[in-house]
Amino acid sequence: MNASKFPKITTHVLQEMKLKGEKVSMLTCYDYSMARIIDEAGIDVILVGDSAANVMAGYKTTLPITLNEMIYHAGSVMRAVERALVVVDLPFGTYQGNSREALNSAIRIMKESNANAVKLEGGREIKESIDRILSAGIPVMGHLGLTPQSINKFGTYVVRARDEEEANRLREDAKLLEDIGCFAVVLEKIPAKLAEEVTQSIKIPTIGIGAGSAVDGQVLVIHDMLGINQDFSPRFLRRYHNLYEEMKGAVQMYIKDVKSIDFPNEREQY
Repeated sequence: MNASKFPKITTHVLQEMKLKGEKVSMLTCYDYSMARIIDEAGIDVILVGDSAANVMAGYKTTLPITLNEMIYHAGSVMRAVERALVVVDLPFGTYQGNSREALNSAIRIMKESNANAVKLEGGREIKESIDRILSAGIPVMGHLGLTPQSINKFGTYVVRARDEEEANRLREDAKLLEDIGCFAVVLEKIPAKLAEEVTQSIKIPTIGIGAGSAVDGQVLVIHDMLGINQDFSPRFLRRYHNLYEEMKGAVQMYIKDVKSIDFPNEREQY
């Protein structure tokens, strides 16, 4: 099966891809212009991630970004996308501990941005919130392992679930997310062997980031993958370009041409 044959990727298509053994490609995106490019390139899933707090706004963590800001980014992406499934992160503070607020947050994202699904970080501790969102007919993607919204709890971004107790909890949470109706789950920065085990033990697709190659798909932050962001170099990141240097070089050439009155030339004016 080739996902490119589908005019629109849906949660059902992702399930079929897992059954057929076709890997799912997923990237983050936060704006119209970039979304148009990666959608036309054939990406399967676009995550409007709360990583926008880092790469778009310059915050040190994902915690400060607001629901209104996530809706703004999601709407910008949705206006460009024709094929990809668009998933939006519920930001910190909009679903933890209050399932009614979680539902209201998810409804706002779906109504105001026209997105296809939402993503929440956590397992059993947010079960009530996920249940309530799913009861409204809103698709939910889970997220286990390293959960950046919990950075202040863990105090570090190191690999999660290395010890057996935490690994068992992750296994159980993955099964829980499947049982309550999540359509997929992101596994972030966990041992590859554990990610493979979880992927084989559940029927919904797993999307890895720093979780090895045996998962059902991969996700990266687009600014990291394209080399726009040079400050982040974890082992799992493969840079496919160095746009930082290319863009800086282009700007320097423009500055030079303006200063030397080479731009605009006679053909570039009226």
